[in-house]
Amino acid sequence: MTDKSAIRAEADRLRALFEARGAEVFETDILQPAGALLDLYGEDIRARAFTTHDPLRGEMMLRPDFTMPLVQRHVTEGRDDGRYAYAGEVFRRQEDDPDRDAEYLQVGYEIFGGKVAVEADAEVFAAFAEILAPLGLRPATGDIGLLRAAIEGLDTSAARKAALMHHLWRPRRFRGLLNRCGQVTPAAEWRDAGSGIEFGLRTRAEVVARLDALETERAVAPLGAAVIGSIDALLDIRGKAPDALAALREIASELPSILPAIEVLATRLAALDALSVDADSLDFEVSYGRTTLEYYDGFVFGFFADQRPGLPPVASGGRYDALSRAIGGACGRPAVGGVLRPGLMLGLGSGS
Repeated sequence: MTDKSAIRAEADRLRALFEARGAEVFETDILQPAGALLDLYGEDIRARAFTTHDPLRGEMMLRPDFTMPLVQRHVTEGRDDGRYAYAGEVFRRQEDDPDRDAEYLQVGYEIFGGKVAVEADAEVFAAFAEILAPLGLRPATGDIGLLRAAIEGLDTSAARKAALMHHLWRPRRFRGLLNRCGQVTPAAEWRDAGSGIEFGLRTRAEVVARLDALETERAVAPLGAAVIGSIDALLDIRGKAPDALAALREIASELPSILPAIEVLATRLAALDALSVDADSLDFEVSYGRTTLEYYDGFVFGFFADQRPGLPPVASGGRYDALSRAIGGACGRPAVGGVLRPGLMLGLGSGS
């Protein structure tokens, strides 16, 4: 096991590399208010976070990451563009794998604003690729924006689109919901909601409103089998970036709403080439990041040690414009960034 003081020294070295790129150092408390994190991410985060209760501040969490407090600060200070670097401990519960660290040092680099989003995407990825080059890692890339665009373009109700978008990060639930969207909803059998005795936490008005919503949804035409098949085909696209791009252009005849996202991808690949990244050799997968990178909504990436398949990503990141808007509303700024794990880097560098 690598000595923690050595990991701290490596974290400081990595942060200094980002400072040399013009990044401002960001610091934040280890204890974070749980309410804001739960409001944003939902209850799923509770299964991965260490929580405690403060008699004055209420429920608190040990810092699961730096991103949310960084976005909050950027928005609160009313900034437009900005570059940040940070280094510090994050805490994640590991109920399924006792060998994975529940506390580890993380180094991050984040860019807010920027005149051209794909150029900022390319800059962050290229910076990470340069730092990690000596370790011989395999980069993986994806773009959540493609699936989001496909959902937005479906000929169905806003409620069904919102439900699919909500479960985008949960592939099994998403698949089940997509199947239901392709079925005719049978008429529900219920007694008159206006009669009987009230019990439970919901009021009569809430029950009636829910029944009305279900009846409205029942009238929505189901998605055709061909459309659902096209979504499946989209999710199955993977390979080297140029091949994936060609496959995406073919499937766009069935899902025309993804055309703008495809052009964004093509422009990003060109921006990566301009920064001396061999985009033709990059692995690209439409589904990449759907189970682990849940607040990203566009470009996503990770770096993996294929010689150590049991290791988590040594680095990961992506674009999170939607998160910034969710926190800052109209003041939310486009943002992209990523994190490195210096402990894993040192372990790989030493061969341990």
